Amino acid sequence: MALVNYAVTDRVAVITIDNPPVNALSPAVWDGIDQAVQRAVADREADAIVLIGAGSTFIAGADIKVFDTLKTKADSFARSAGTHALLRRMEDATRPLVAAIHGNALGGGLEVAQACHFRVATKDAKVGQPEVLLGIIPGAGGTQRLPRLAGAKMALEMATDGKPVPAPKAHAAGIIDQVVDGDLLAGAIVFAKAKAARGEIRKSREIPIPPDAAAAALAAADAVRASLRKTARGLRAPFAAVDAIEAGLRHGFDKGSERERELFAECVVSTESKALRHLFFAEREVAKVPDIPKDTPTREIKRAAVVGAGTMGGGIAMTYANAGIPVLLKDVDQAALDRGLATIRANYGVTMSKGKMTEEQVEKTMGLITPTTSYDGFDRVDIVVEAVFENMELKKATFAELGKVTRADCILASNSSTLDIDEFAKASGRPAQVVGHHFFSPANVMKLLEIVRGRETSKEVIATSLKLAKKLGKVGVVVGNCFGFVANRMLAYYMREAYLLLEEGASVEQIDRVLTEFGMPVGPFGMQDIAGIDVGARIRQYLASIGQSRAEGPQSAVPDRLFAMGRYGQKTGAGWYKYDAPGSRNRTPDPLIDQLAREEAAKRGVTRREVRDEEIIERITTALANEGARVLEDGYATRAGDIDVIYAYGFGFPRHTGGPMFYAETVGLDTVLARVKAYRARFGDYWQPAPLIERLVAEGRGLYGEPALA
Repeated sequence: MALVNYAVTDRVAVITIDNPPVNALSPAVWDGIDQAVQRAVADREADAIVLIGAGSTFIAGADIKVFDTLKTKADSFARSAGTHALLRRMEDATRPLVAAIHGNALGGGLEVAQACHFRVATKDAKVGQPEVLLGIIPGAGGTQRLPRLAGAKMALEMATDGKPVPAPKAHAAGIIDQVVDGDLLAGAIVFAKAKAARGEIRKSREIPIPPDAAAAALAAADAVRASLRKTARGLRAPFAAVDAIEAGLRHGFDKGSERERELFAECVVSTESKALRHLFFAEREVAKVPDIPKDTPTREIKRAAVVGAGTMGGGIAMTYANAGIPVLLKDVDQAALDRGLATIRANYGVTMSKGKMTEEQVEKTMGLITPTTSYDGFDRVDIVVEAVFENMELKKATFAELGKVTRADCILASNSSTLDIDEFAKASGRPAQVVGHHFFSPANVMKLLEIVRGRETSKEVIATSLKLAKKLGKVGVVVGNCFGFVANRMLAYYMREAYLLLEEGASVEQIDRVLTEFGMPVGPFGMQDIAGIDVGARIRQYLASIGQSRAEGPQSAVPDRLFAMGRYGQKTGAGWYKYDAPGSRNRTPDPLIDQLAREEAAKRGVTRREVRDEEIIERITTALANEGARVLEDGYATRAGDIDVIYAYGFGFPRHTGGPMFYAETVGLDTVLARVKAYRARFGDYWQPAPLIERLVAEGRGLYGEPALA
């Protein structure tokens, strides 16, 4: 079957791209478009040309796998130069060329459309330049034509945030020339014939930028750069997009295009782009669980219930309501429910104040949440999510009750962040229906859902959980049932090193600063102040009662001393930092922490010293990767990429590093191994190399295939 088809209708050549499922721009599609346009120019039966996509979309972008074939800057520059020349040939067509857009015109798809003389679109179509989300910039003229069509301000925004723009907004900006009501192809043909009758051809590259507009555009570029310094820490691609747009504004289309090709070539071979492309594919892989076939039956979740109206329970209830699923929200008494509902309403109030919801939408969504202090109605729900206090006995008692008040086929999910799902399953009396649904705080915002598979969890429940995650707007990752599962099992080692570095001489502010400069949204101590120091302390108390620890090695007593002082973080007005008032986010360093760290260091015989910023990154990321390798070898994560997705979506591990495991491989597994051995010699035997890393280094293989990543 041809990827690009040609036909003539009513003296209009219709070129149809047919490369399912999203008409991605593979090399063959590029060639097909080029040949079809040249054919149309030579066709005496055609007065105009319409380019359209088959199926549900125009062109959703380039085939991302093609970027993996570009190994050097020279290869990348040549590929970009080829597409620039191809689109210039299209733009030089001597008959009106109209792009007819439905669905998405993204990345290379929008660049193709911009090289056409005109663009029409359905009202629900979207256009965008999302290349920056893959660590690259538009490489086929997008940074040069878009400012001439939409103005520099909008072009800068689209090229640096990567968000799609709906057709009506694109029409108002000048990207789209007409929004078509009714049949797109018919409307595009009428539009093209009208342009042909008037002999109208407009080349985007030739649209002039007046001097006053150019001056304003250059000021806008400077403003965007200043903003990116705060919002795009560690990233190069957004700045490269600004540089390319600025080059066109200063030096014209041809010089700007040459600069675009140079910057594209630099970006596409960068570690940043490789990491972001890795996460793009890893996110799609997580839904593939080896022993859960695609055709595994799933259930429709039409009604839900949440037990516990606290911070997590309320956020989970919001998640279901946001997806249009009615949800019962239960707590022990009306006062607890009232507090939970007040928090939910306040959260929606914030959303409304940002213009993301109307008052009517808030009321409609709130109406899907039914508060209750009893189990009435639980016999009619399809799933219950338990979100009570992180206490084993309380959770087991809750599951025992749920086993009695729900239908036999009702899924019983726990939001536990650490505890043994199999214990809850046993208490419920029907273990096949029990699964962990570990949401991350705030549950209505964070995209990760750790789906924890118990010993007897049915395949149907796992498949349903994966399907439900998508409906809830989450990325579901199936993990095994061990203490802390994958996310928090590894986090214990992350926090262990943060605590020990504090005792060794680093400060709370230094450690948090270094991690945020690395790309984390918040440092370990700031994160704990948000989550609550009491949460971790109570987990440690539980572990001590059963003779376990969250991580091997020495455990700092500083966090437990803060807990004993009632310093739980933001909610109490003091934790690792001091806050203006309970609930405030305005924090200041507290000299008390350094005093506590000195006291605990003295007790352990630790000589305090100046800690380099580099050591903080190396220690913490090495601890994560080493434990991640153990998690993989123990079978609690299916793939290294699953761990990367968990950390990118659960903790905001910087996407441009690809996640903790990908970052370890780009650093070099041999380097990681050498660091672990050096730390063992320096700090003690609690630093033990993961056998998987030792084996991979010995064999010259990597976590993602053979050989290790270059």
